[in-house]
Amino acid sequence: MKPNRDHDPSNLKHKDITGAILKCFFRVHTELGFGFLESVYHQAMLLELAGHGLKVQSEVPLRVLFKNKPIGVFYPDLIVNDVVIIELKSVSGLTSSHKTQLLNYLKASQCEVGMLLNFGRNAEFQRLVFENHPSQEISLGERVKLSIKKDGR
Repeated sequence: MKPNRDHDPSNLKHKDITGAILKCFFRVHTELGFGFLESVYHQAMLLELAGHGLKVQSEVPLRVLFKNKPIGVFYPDLIVNDVVIIELKSVSGLTSSHKTQLLNYLKASQCEVGMLLNFGRNAEFQRLVFENHPSQEISLGERVKLSIKKDGR
């Protein structure tokens, strides 16, 4: 089994990008506060991320395949620099279903890092990692368990 490189904060995958995302998130939360619809925060994050020189795409369709056939499409809120998926929320608190939603986006994409950003009364975030290129010896179920452990939640 590979060492857990994301467990050590000094060695986080895409840490420069996720650090910039968090700065933008806190700026938007500080300026707008809480109580707006998610769509308002979505537009503000698009402007803030782009203003910091990040490549940001909104609601890019991700195909879900089963036996190499497309069976559905997901639309994550934002994709930054083609490597980090952001899922935005404006709720009282993040739940396991929010985390599962982001994990499914990571599974359906080539991205391995995702950020849940909640614009609730208290700014709240979670960082998820899902390795999309496992060794042949690790099953999908084991990969999911390892990814959840890496996040520590």
